[in-house]
Amino acid sequence: MTSLEEVRRRAESDAKARGYYLNPDADFLRDLLEGLKRNEERYGYPSCPCRLASGVFELDRDIICPCDYRDPDTEEYGHCYCALYVRKGVFEGEESVSRIPERRPSEKLRRADRTIPEEGPAQNQQSPRPPKMVLWYCRQCGYVCFREDPPYVCPICKAKREMFSQVGLGLELRG
Repeated sequence: MTSLEEVRRRAESDAKARGYYLNPDADFLRDLLEGLKRNEERYGYPSCPCRLASGVFELDRDIICPCDYRDPDTEEYGHCYCALYVRKGVFEGEESVSRIPERRPSEKLRRADRTIPEEGPAQNQQSPRPPKMVLWYCRQCGYVCFREDPPYVCPICKAKREMFSQVGLGLELRG
């Protein structure tokens, strides 16, 4: 079982690697870290504490913290969607945290919502459509990943999403 301190160290390390800070509000930060810890215990991966996760790794890959949307959100608004990661101006109180629009595609939001079981005996749900997995490569550094969509930012060289190209045919995963 992951401790809250381990979750914090992991987030701090990732923040420093990108030149970010963790939210300076200690209570708010603790709540976010507890959400990450709870999601990691629940799903086996630290999905974003402010987004609805499906519990299906392939469907949630884009919201595993730090999510695919963190860097573009932080660049544009000074903080990520849940405000776990912030720029220096927010950390030092020169900028404020504000509500920002959701970048996650609506199809992924709908699929995550459909995979959550309803309470009680009435569970008349359709299975979510399996993701169409694609092999993507970064034309700048050669990083390769197998996922539904290319990441917003290359985790190796930090190239933007536009630098990714699709390789081969997409495959549907079957459960």
